[in-house]
Amino acid sequence: MGLLVLVYQNFFKMKNQLNVSKIIVAGFVIGIVLSLMSYGGLYLSIQLIPEIFTQYNNPLFNSNGNRDALFYSHAFVISQALSWSWAILKSQLKGNILIRGISFGLIYAVIALLPVMWITFSSLDISFEMVASWFTYGFMQAVIAGVLFAKFYP
Repeated sequence: MGLLVLVYQNFFKMKNQLNVSKIIVAGFVIGIVLSLMSYGGLYLSIQLIPEIFTQYNNPLFNSNGNRDALFYSHAFVISQALSWSWAILKSQLKGNILIRGISFGLIYAVIALLPVMWITFSSLDISFEMVASWFTYGFMQAVIAGVLFAKFYP
């Protein structure tokens, strides 16, 4: 219970130091960029490595279309989380725009992607290549977001 109180208190301390509207707007703009990147990347990936995409013909991935909106809103959900993370971490990231973006992507990959991909691979009947492609995709999203945040919201 003490940990929850500490997190709650620190959130409101940070809220006073962070420009919340700037974080939301930046996240929305980056969400648009990540959406476009996702659809372009999906098209290219299907052309370049179709064998991975044949694995999606698995009942595990069939939602009957009732959750498609959640799938397509992913870029906006992740961009808001990355925007908030950028606002907190940006003062710790040194170097030029590209180095800061890569550093941001690596932080995200180690803290969030690696544990999620580990549990996904260990609990679902999916190939290592599929999980590796998801890891790479998530890392690239974070790097691109980090580069854009460094450029436009230093």
